[in-house]
Amino acid sequence: MRKYTVIMGLLTLFVCSVAGQKKPYDSLEEALFATTRLRGEAGPSGVNWIGDGNRYSYSKSDRGDQQIWIFNPSDQTGELVFSESGHTFPGSEIPFSYTDYQWANNDACLLFQTNFQPIWRYSGNADYYYYSLEDTTMKPMVEGAFTAEVSPDGKKLVYGKQGDLFLFDLAAGTHSRLTHDAEEHFYNGRFGWAYEEEFGLVQAWEWSPDSRYIAFWQSDERKVPRYRLTDFAGQHPEYFEIPYPKVGDPPPLVRIGVIDTETRSTRWLDIDLEGGYIPRIYWTSEPQTLAVVWMNRSQDHMKLFLCHTQTGEKALVLEEKSDTWIDIFDFFAGELHLLYFPEEMNSFFWISDRDGFSHIYRYDYEGRLIGQVTAGNYDVVAIRAIDPREKRLYYLSTEVSPLERNLYSVKFNGRGKKRLTEAPGNHRVDVGPAGRYFIDGYSDVHTPPRTDLRDGNGSLVSMLAGHENALAHMEAYTYAGRELFNFTTEDGQQIDGYLIRPVDFDPQRSYPLLLSVYGGPGSQGVYNSFESNGWNQYLAQRGFVIANINNRGNGGYGRDFEKIVHRQLGRWETYDFAQAAKYLSEMEWIDGERIGIMGHSYGGFSAGAALLTYPEIFKAGILTAPPADHLNYDCIYTERYMDLLEDNPDGYRQSSLITHAGNLEGHLMLVHSLMDDNVHPQHTFQLVRALIDRGKRFDLKIYPPGSHGVAYDRNSRLLLYTEYLDFLEEHLQPDQ
Repeated sequence: MRKYTVIMGLLTLFVCSVAGQKKPYDSLEEALFATTRLRGEAGPSGVNWIGDGNRYSYSKSDRGDQQIWIFNPSDQTGELVFSESGHTFPGSEIPFSYTDYQWANNDACLLFQTNFQPIWRYSGNADYYYYSLEDTTMKPMVEGAFTAEVSPDGKKLVYGKQGDLFLFDLAAGTHSRLTHDAEEHFYNGRFGWAYEEEFGLVQAWEWSPDSRYIAFWQSDERKVPRYRLTDFAGQHPEYFEIPYPKVGDPPPLVRIGVIDTETRSTRWLDIDLEGGYIPRIYWTSEPQTLAVVWMNRSQDHMKLFLCHTQTGEKALVLEEKSDTWIDIFDFFAGELHLLYFPEEMNSFFWISDRDGFSHIYRYDYEGRLIGQVTAGNYDVVAIRAIDPREKRLYYLSTEVSPLERNLYSVKFNGRGKKRLTEAPGNHRVDVGPAGRYFIDGYSDVHTPPRTDLRDGNGSLVSMLAGHENALAHMEAYTYAGRELFNFTTEDGQQIDGYLIRPVDFDPQRSYPLLLSVYGGPGSQGVYNSFESNGWNQYLAQRGFVIANINNRGNGGYGRDFEKIVHRQLGRWETYDFAQAAKYLSEMEWIDGERIGIMGHSYGGFSAGAALLTYPEIFKAGILTAPPADHLNYDCIYTERYMDLLEDNPDGYRQSSLITHAGNLEGHLMLVHSLMDDNVHPQHTFQLVRALIDRGKRFDLKIYPPGSHGVAYDRNSRLLLYTEYLDFLEEHLQPDQ
């Protein structure tokens, strides 16, 4: 029977292909869950490069059995080193399972994270187990730890628990406490919500390369105002309280300590916060020397100190001031660092946009500029590997196009540059140490994603994941791909975008246009990459034109394009959305009277600003989890882009959707979760009040549980998108 079903399915696929007919999605649900098919085969997950980068490990699921394999690129052989099916939790019959792993003891052991219980977006408490590949023993290390990591020499495990740091001696099997003063909202070796969310790190401590010292943040949130959340469940609802510093509020106070794990003593570094932040620390190649990054509160002034952790001496080696904000990481590119301190070098690299584009600069430990490594009218996104012996580094950049990311290698002196990703499209790369090999996942608007393994010269070693499944799906189902376009705004700025035409497009018909946007600082909505969103496919099937643009404020186009939005969020993004709508409505097959806009989070703010600022253009808008008033958002993010309130009161007023609520003429849907710890429901309810006070009608959809993503399970997600679809069809497809 199974064979018959498969044969009939293939026959149906063949007949449909021959007849030139493709199956439409029967339902929105079917379309939403087709996204995974359109993304193609999954490449290796949980990749960890081993040793000198000549091998890597990865996770693989075999019919529900989670496994860890090691792959050797030189002979293209794989070795199974761990399988969940062969293990139980020690002392029980419960099958073992893990959420993450890390290598330890010169790649002879594994440290597993299990039973993960989330706290914030990235962090949570978990249990940790130590597994020896040699004797296949599994030992419990600690329960309910916030973070845990084995020392570089493999002899000690440090972990954070209940706000303090502890050490476990692997040979002796003994635990000892390293800090002793944690209390509610006062932590050693961990962050609160704001630092984790807006500076991107979870683990607030670092092993020294010699395995003796621990550098850590101590975070004090006791004076940070609390925000309370509830989903109103039960007869007597429980309220969840979170320290959340909003614009103008006292921020978390931090200081940097260094623990000597042999003497158990702690030295505090003398860094004056001056009301600002310490977002990064790095161990350098010099013994007992720590690099510490300080930024002022508005994040337009940065200092880099080199601190000797035993003598307490410190030296200012780099200072930067800017008219806008200074980036120390790239959230949207997934790059946590823009400063790099190679272990084998007495110099460091820094990515800065000081010359108008983000480029790589090399400095010695005295703070002297050795040289600018890259230059040109393009942005370097990140350094992915450094080879001190060959004096070559590997970096990702937009040199080919802001719509693409490509990997290059170059000598430290800027010579010998070579492009390593030759295929057109947007590349996501995972580069091994010293750049010996890299994993390259890429696609373009015409080609579904595939994943290759390549050597340091860019030569193909093997294909790790293809896109045959995606192609087969496209043969069976209707598909509407992306078309890239660009236009020039009325003030002379060229803008890139993409559009998706309706399935069975007829240029004699007139279609509604939906801008699906985000638009926030440093983000990017348009790449030369394959369209795999099932929601967009269903909209195209229902007769919508879908479009997005890279508006001013987005990354990838240089400093001036991105940072023009400083102190005036919503102004230039919204102008560019309106210009895009006007440009596209000049197409004979787009109805300029049926233009909508939607977005989530900052995209909700963008959509709301467009709807309220350009009511003559946008007739309907969906705002999901929108930061309606930036005064209500956290100070680290907001003051970075808007400056301090006392220095920019009119900018804050103009950037608030509440200020412009009386301009509403079109149709508005507001969506929010009551348990959103990121953009609090306060934003939406204050906007609701402003709309009511001005006599404006709107739709409001509240999801009591859930978080910033609003939907909290499969059913709620389907309901959410059904609400979206019904709203758009009612107001932009009235004749259907």
